[in-house]
Amino acid sequence: MTGYDAQFLGPGGTVRVPLPTADRPLRRLDHPHFSVLLDPERRLAAATACAVDGARLQRLPRSGSWRLDPQAPPAEQSGNELYHHNPLDRGHLVRRLDPMWGTVDEARAAGEATFVYTNAAPQVGGFNQSKQLWNGLEDHVLEYADAHDHRIVVLTGCVFLDSDPVYRGVAVPRQFWKVVAWATVPDGGTPAALRAAAFVLDQTPLLTDAELSTATGRALAVGQVPPLGPFRTFQVPVADVGSLTRLDLGPVVDADVRGPAPERRVEPRTTSRRPPSGWTELHHPAEVLPPPPPPRPR
Repeated sequence: MTGYDAQFLGPGGTVRVPLPTADRPLRRLDHPHFSVLLDPERRLAAATACAVDGARLQRLPRSGSWRLDPQAPPAEQSGNELYHHNPLDRGHLVRRLDPMWGTVDEARAAGEATFVYTNAAPQVGGFNQSKQLWNGLEDHVLEYADAHDHRIVVLTGCVFLDSDPVYRGVAVPRQFWKVVAWATVPDGGTPAALRAAAFVLDQTPLLTDAELSTATGRALAVGQVPPLGPFRTFQVPVADVGSLTRLDLGPVVDADVRGPAPERRVEPRTTSRRPPSGWTELHHPAEVLPPPPPPRPR
């Protein structure tokens, strides 16, 4: 299958999770088991959507290399010129493992498809514990979904702000978002229901706004990467992701496992002051809601 399947969850596709929609033009790019919604002006993905079948995953060796997406004009993408000779990582939005399911050939093709630049975002270089946590959130929720039907949907993207610093012609986002959705198991007369959890990754340095502005200006004046900080990962209300990104996330907003969030405008800065109410900084997967279920008997 090419492209994200909005009817991937629930018995017979009864639980629908459509692609996010926006108040601005986005280019849809379909790949095996996932789709990218590219923002041509920002030259990065506003959102990605991936269907993950945990029961049919193929853990194959890494293959593929970064390349421009043939479905979009090069001028709408941020290619190797953004990452060349600097500490920026090409951060996968749809991570390589997630769409790698089905036959061996299908899984290999899907994994290699994640190496298109439209699926990359500039992120803090090097390894740290919070980055490991961010990359493992799907594993945690997949463990929860294992008690159901082994299937999840992962929506991921960039938070675009007018204040993002422009480096090599690309405004570098300092925040990223992720929503993981799954379906409950039908029980008697109770139909399958949608559930979702949302997260924000922040790579803004722990500086005051004035310090950050000064440091950014100095770095860009000499062609250096704008200052980025260590990752901080938050679990947040799903509705806050929609507010931050100006995306309509559809039914996942009302499916939040943390319950409904009050309608409000969420400010994007979460580092030089306390994060918004309802945001919980995570340090370990055990802190994620919902908690994983007890191991199933084998």
